[in-house]
Amino acid sequence: MKIILLKDIKGVGKKYDIKDVSDGYALNLLIPKRLATPATVGALKSLEFDKKRVEAEKKIHGDLLAKNLASIEGVVVTMTETANEKGHLFAAVHTAEIIGPLQEQTRIQINPENIVLEKPIKAVGEYKIEVKAGEKSATFTLNIKAK
Repeated sequence: MKIILLKDIKGVGKKYDIKDVSDGYALNLLIPKRLATPATVGALKSLEFDKKRVEAEKKIHGDLLAKNLASIEGVVVTMTETANEKGHLFAAVHTAEIIGPLQEQTRIQINPENIVLEKPIKAVGEYKIEVKAGEKSATFTLNIKAK
C-alpha cells in the first residue's frame, strides 16, 4: 500500500516521503496513529502544497535568523544544572534545553536545527556554541554552573 508519511518514522522514512509498505502495517499502525495517510490523488496534491508552504516558512525563518545573527555573536548564556562534586552533570544538556535561555536573552526565534552541537554537554564549564543560518554563522558562549 502506498502511503504518505506525516511524521518522521525510524526505519521507514522522513515526513512527506511517499513509501510502499505492507497493508497490515499501514492499516493497523501508521494510519490509525496518524503517522501516515493513504497516497490518493488528492493527498498527493495536498502534499505538494504542504511541502511548498513548509519550505517557504523555513526560508523566511532562515533569512530572518541570518539577519539577526549579529545580535547573537558574543552573547553569554548562563544555565544552572544539577551536577556532582566532580562537575559531571546528572542529565546531559541538548540543543532543546539551550534554546530557551538563548531566546529569552536575545529575543530571537531559533530552531534546534540551527544550533551546531556535536554532542550533548555533560560537564560544568564554559562552551562556545555556533548558530548557523544558511552560510552565515555566529558564536555564543554557554556557561553551565552547578546547582
